[in-house]
Amino acid sequence: MTGLLYLGALLVSLGCLALLDRRFTLAFWYDARRTGWTLGLGVLGFLLWDLAGLALGIFARGDSPHMTGLLLAPELPVEEVFFLALLCYVALLAWRWFDRSSAQRATGRGAPGADRAPGVDRTTGTDRTTGRGAS
Repeated sequence: MTGLLYLGALLVSLGCLALLDRRFTLAFWYDARRTGWTLGLGVLGFLLWDLAGLALGIFARGDSPHMTGLLLAPELPVEEVFFLALLCYVALLAWRWFDRSSAQRATGRGAPGADRAPGVDRTTGTDRTTGRGAS
């Protein structure tokens, strides 16, 4: 049973990232085809990097009771693909969030969620914490 813990944690994490993606329309819910290509190429690039490291003896598979033991290649566990997908997905979502935030700040609309943040209300010019006009 413990052999599926790491894979399960990776799958739950990927699912949570997908929920964030859907909520903020960052990647798959913005452009699914382009996101699929981006993640696929990222995972493929990192897998090639891993295979090169394994062939040169730089990388080696660690021994853990929390892994399934299934291998895609010698010393390359199946969990590695899901970890690389998680790595690429979180990087893509972070980049899309920061890109969108900076674009909104540049147009003067503020960062996403800034309307709920404490501080000065841009529409009325009042301080949200005290209710008085900002000076």
